[in-house]
Amino acid sequence: MNHFSELSLPTNVCGACVDGIKPPFPFTMAFQPVVDLEHQRIYAYEALVRGLNGESAFSVLSQVTTDNRYAFDQSCRMKAIELAGRLGLMKTDASLSINFLPGAMYRPENCVRATLAAAKRHRVPLKRLIFELTENEEITDYEHLESIFRVYRSNSFRTALDDFGSGFSGLALLARFQPDVVKIDMSLIRGLDSHARKHAVVSGIVGICRTLGTKVVAEGVETQAELAALRVIGVNLFQGYLFAKPGFEALPKVDL
Repeated sequence: MNHFSELSLPTNVCGACVDGIKPPFPFTMAFQPVVDLEHQRIYAYEALVRGLNGESAFSVLSQVTTDNRYAFDQSCRMKAIELAGRLGLMKTDASLSINFLPGAMYRPENCVRATLAAAKRHRVPLKRLIFELTENEEITDYEHLESIFRVYRSNSFRTALDDFGSGFSGLALLARFQPDVVKIDMSLIRGLDSHARKHAVVSGIVGICRTLGTKVVAEGVETQAELAALRVIGVNLFQGYLFAKPGFEALPKVDL
């Protein structure tokens, strides 16, 4: 997930929604599957930024500045939709999960236009798009974030809270915005099969989400022991190296 603090925006960003978006620098995407073991299918592919030669997300994100973050955020959405569509997303029933920067949406109802156009252009149904907000993102304007969630829902997009349990006010964000999906951070997943406190915390999160009708994804699953413990807790959606590493400009196959 892209980790940024809230920054001020250029005042002319909405004009770019109409004039078109150009990437501020070259980048591409890798895709990592989220596996639904209950229904034996790929639930979604998460789009992850990469350099053109497979360089890390950090190498790409380190080029983002206050001045280009709007164009970068918009370009990421369009690149993810375009590339996933070209790789055959619509030949599956999987969704596409895209990270977003709240501070890069000046007026959500206008800034979402490029996303809508890209989805129409590549024939990706809006209901198959999930937009992820990381808990590590420091939120300074909750009303603005609420307006973003409203616009997403009005366009049939789903929303996810990423890295849950690792950053700022996770439970407060969950209670206020009630996303469709919560992705539990790998720091809580790692070794929880032999860590009673982690096991208890994850069990509590799953119970809360079940009550709210929110789906839970366990991130960073790497061992069969972690998987077994999570399944006992009641988790059915998983993302991690146990199933597949991110595929560079590819939708990885998973042997379910």
